[in-house]
Amino acid sequence: MLLTIDVGNTEMKLGVFGKEKRGQTQLIRVWRLTTERRRTADEYGTTFVNLFSFAGLDPHGVSAIAVASVVPPTERALRMACQAYFDVEPVYLRSGEQRLIPIRTERPREVGADMVAGSIGGVAKYGAPLIVVGFGTATTYAAISAAGEFIGSAIAPGIQISFDALVGRTAQLPQVSLEILNSVIGRNTQEALQSGVIYGVIGQTEGIVSRMRAELGAEAKVVATGGLADLIARHQDIFDAVDPHLNLEGLRLFARSLERTEAATP
Repeated sequence: MLLTIDVGNTEMKLGVFGKEKRGQTQLIRVWRLTTERRRTADEYGTTFVNLFSFAGLDPHGVSAIAVASVVPPTERALRMACQAYFDVEPVYLRSGEQRLIPIRTERPREVGADMVAGSIGGVAKYGAPLIVVGFGTATTYAAISAAGEFIGSAIAPGIQISFDALVGRTAQLPQVSLEILNSVIGRNTQEALQSGVIYGVIGQTEGIVSRMRAELGAEAKVVATGGLADLIARHQDIFDAVDPHLNLEGLRLFARSLERTEAATP
């Protein structure tokens, strides 16, 4: 089995892939955990092993671990946990070092590993040109050219960040749930908050995607990914696909590329 770990600022997503059969590899289990920067190796390890146990999976069946992280403080403890509890040395996807997708930006090493993983998975599944919209802590827009090159991105505050910032800086506004309304006109304060933030993100997405398509010079496909992708995508018709686990698929391809490189090395 391959364990893939996508470490975001708010959540850590784990995905387990089974063995490849007839050219297909199945994602057999996905978990989400809160990202804690001060979690110890034993806390990571015992949590992971318990998740495997509850799912009826054998931790000793993990033969490889691939990680994409935008939270450097977690790296040491996470690496130690993989070594101690799976007896596997994890491989980290580094934006400026991977070879699956060319990074044509001014500073390739600064591109988030999560965006690179999503772009790798996106091009493999949907082709290029492509725009991958990630709905997570931040809302990210990755632009991939017709040549399959990552040429740049746009990064905006995520949906939850927008809610938290608005409520936190406005004394009389209540905390509300992330729900979308059928009408943009809110009939009370809660509905007004939900409408303003959610439809604001929808309008933002439509505008940025339209401008990116114009700059790419082609009718690029658009794929939504991330934990909040379904919430937005169900009220937009600009997405060609909703693929919430695209980053995990990119990590799977990254891990497979390393296996092939090692196999080809005499």
